[in-house]
Amino acid sequence: MLFGKKKRVAGLDIGSSSVKMVELDGKPNSLNLVSLGFENLPSDTIIDGQIMELNTVSDCIQNVCNNHQIEANQVVTGVSGHSVIIKNIALPAMSAEELEESIDWHAEEHIPYDLADVSLDYQVTAESADSTNVLIAACKRERIDNIKQAIQLAGKQPVVIDVDTFALQNCYEANYDPAESDVVTLLNIGASTMNVNIVKGTRSLFSRDITVGGSQFTDVLQRSLGLNFQEAEGLKRGVANAAPNVEEKSIEPLMNNVTEVVAMEIQKTFDFYRATTDDNETQVQKILISGGGSKLAGLAQDLSQRLELPVEVLNPFRKIYIDSNKFDPDYIKEIVPEMAVAVGLAMRGVN
Repeated sequence: MLFGKKKRVAGLDIGSSSVKMVELDGKPNSLNLVSLGFENLPSDTIIDGQIMELNTVSDCIQNVCNNHQIEANQVVTGVSGHSVIIKNIALPAMSAEELEESIDWHAEEHIPYDLADVSLDYQVTAESADSTNVLIAACKRERIDNIKQAIQLAGKQPVVIDVDTFALQNCYEANYDPAESDVVTLLNIGASTMNVNIVKGTRSLFSRDITVGGSQFTDVLQRSLGLNFQEAEGLKRGVANAAPNVEEKSIEPLMNNVTEVVAMEIQKTFDFYRATTDDNETQVQKILISGGGSKLAGLAQDLSQRLELPVEVLNPFRKIYIDSNKFDPDYIKEIVPEMAVAVGLAMRGVN
């Protein structure tokens, strides 16, 4: 329809502890924030990426839309975790037609599931006279069906299902305009999963999902200090007087133990990448962190010291116009770290 109303598409990030939505408009180099929303989920609603309570999640999606004036009926969402397999593979030089015909055969070597049980997609990342580099992504169909069902129960239409790692990369590329030689690690720290993506310019070199997240900090404070969830969350984020009877000196070693685990997992990712590539010259120059876990007091500084790299919080709205008359700057500042994946997903709706 030539003069029909444009369909509005929002980015929907369904995490293990919260639902985030973002709607953008404009052009890729000139984006505006239309709407955004954030709502927490009850604990155990989502376990290991699987939605256990479909109605709870669908109700939360509806609440986000109703409470934050998000009118989009179509959504782009993402998946992550053990059900998602991402591999960079090098193949002999071939035409697009030859690749299309042979991709399933090549994928079978790298995907530990029956191809009949997964949704598979791929993208050529580099070509030369001798080789074709291909990034393949697969996700178990049952996981995709699970997330689609929750979205449809909320009265929304899922039009694209992306991978959280790549949504985060889209957000980074649009906001930071990386040079071809820039090598960064994008680290999204959710409640139960960390998405790690080593990116050179606009090319993903290596990615990994790790089952460590912000909830580990909360859990160790609850167990070790006898706190309830709210007290532990407050202490974790550095809120003054969150647990008045707890001494400061008893908190730091507990937090340090979990931070050490996070740093070790990141270092293991770097080591594994170096062990599986012939490129000995590429060195990570900086780490950009996002997600609810990145709001942990002092985490960026601690990781920087342990990994001997600059670490900073990724700003998903760095180059997106936000009308301060429409959006409370303090609210935006508070939720910025948690919106990176949702922003990256929303960009698919604009494009």
